[in-house]
Amino acid sequence: MFTKAERKRAKLRLALCGPSGSGKTYSALLLAQGLAPGGKIALLDTENGSGELYADMADYDTATLRAPFMPDRYITLIRGAENAGYDVLIVDSLSHAWSGEGGILDMHDKATAASKTGNSFMAWREVTPQHNALVETLLSTDIHIIVTMRTKTAYDLVDDGNGKKRPIKIGLAPVQRDGMEYEFTVVLDLSVDGHVATATKDRTRLFDGKHFIPKLETGASLREWLDNGKDVRAGSQCLLDSLKSKVDDIDDIPQLNKWWRTNGGEIELLMPNDQESLKKYCASRKGEILKIPLGEQGDGQTTLTH
Repeated sequence: MFTKAERKRAKLRLALCGPSGSGKTYSALLLAQGLAPGGKIALLDTENGSGELYADMADYDTATLRAPFMPDRYITLIRGAENAGYDVLIVDSLSHAWSGEGGILDMHDKATAASKTGNSFMAWREVTPQHNALVETLLSTDIHIIVTMRTKTAYDLVDDGNGKKRPIKIGLAPVQRDGMEYEFTVVLDLSVDGHVATATKDRTRLFDGKHFIPKLETGASLREWLDNGKDVRAGSQCLLDSLKSKVDDIDDIPQLNKWWRTNGGEIELLMPNDQESLKKYCASRKGEILKIPLGEQGDGQTTLTH
């Protein structure tokens, strides 16, 4: 059924795009400080340790990711930042997951070469799910995400009036899969001269028609916009507490499994971390019913039937 539309509180997904020297890393750190004042900031560095060059301007932790830049390695570090309780994660840069050694394009080339037919289209069927898994991780992680992406000159083919096509320069495009920028709440293009930002996508409508230099105050404005939405985190916690209380009343395993299956709709309303918490709670309850010692109850991942 349809319900009244409400803007809900959310975690920021912001992309900073620009060529080398446009100030992507510096701007990301400024935005992160304004976004989570006093909070914990993590920086995933794929640029050979350059992420630590700004340690004098902010308090943040770094993790260096070197080749191969396979998507699953990004995913491990992103989930690690979430589990460690960071408020903001800067992925500097996301372009390596696409065009770097071991990235999607490299994986595609190897899959094509390994196939008997050399069919590059079929090779995309093999590597695309890995790219999609990285995108899904970026979108579902319960912390603010700021990514940087390098840009390249983009061209389009136009009719030259004589029945032929000629390439024309249409601007700069991020080094990532086409359309990747649509996944973000805000996309800012940065110029080399003056590090001026221009929004090419902005669901917040804070930067419409503006050209500006990112500052702490920019991050603060984004935080205020995000916080003005409905607090779905609090609603998820309330629902989690209610579901846990119902689990406490269950006294046998078949009933527990049936309860999980019949309450799937409500469970899906929980935020991902709360769904995981409920799984573990049910696993613990199962251990209590079976009188299994706490240390032998497992992690709760495979204890319920569907």
